[in-house]
Amino acid sequence: MNVRTLGNYRLLALDLDGTTLNDRSEISAANQEWIAKAREAGVTVCVSTGRGYDSALPFAEQLGLAESPMIVVNGGEIWSKPSELHRRTTLPAEKVMKLHRLAERHGDTWFWAYSTQGIYNKEQWAGDTYDFEWLKFGYYNEDTKVLGSILQELQGWEGLELSNSSPYNIEVNPAGVSKATAIEEVCRMLGCKMSEAVAVGDSLNDLAAIRAVGLGVAMGNAQDEVKAGADVVTGTNLEDGVAQVIQQYVLKA
Repeated sequence: MNVRTLGNYRLLALDLDGTTLNDRSEISAANQEWIAKAREAGVTVCVSTGRGYDSALPFAEQLGLAESPMIVVNGGEIWSKPSELHRRTTLPAEKVMKLHRLAERHGDTWFWAYSTQGIYNKEQWAGDTYDFEWLKFGYYNEDTKVLGSILQELQGWEGLELSNSSPYNIEVNPAGVSKATAIEEVCRMLGCKMSEAVAVGDSLNDLAAIRAVGLGVAMGNAQDEVKAGADVVTGTNLEDGVAQVIQQYVLKA
């Protein structure tokens, strides 16, 4: 356990699925209570998720974060507050069409893509649409050999940031777009240092942020690589792991 700085944290960046949310996509009473206590103590709480804006917003609202920054689609969009877009980084449409063709070559692989117009997937694809603003592309397959084959091909392409939000998916953002770079931008907006930030998550799309901030926290249910890269491991998303982090490290209550 190597906690770089203990206490005096000003930003708490929380992943949603597998972290702040339980397996029914609910925020527990304990998590809600301790997030409120962190906010009352002057800590800025920021949702930091692979979800798109529309599906992340209700949770930010439930947590009372109407004036807080919000990071969505793994950093593809940074909102200075939920009503105010700060920065958007898009995937070139030509790249998205190429990603789509790769998915089609692996016929049983489910895929999805976020655009500013909405979410498109295997069941409902937008067609060769070059005039959309695309944000993220994803692949899902529980056959890890097939998924590994897709990943191996993608690693040979330029201009992509590759991560996952589960062992059975691959998430594709533009190169340089990650929760880490987004949290760095949020720190700049708030006038604080990365050493004053805490990031909590469970998947590879959280790993760069967990490594980059002052306190990087892996959930008890996190992927092994994420746990290995974290400063501390908290309880699982079914054990109010986020509440534990706030209590033990952020507020030291």
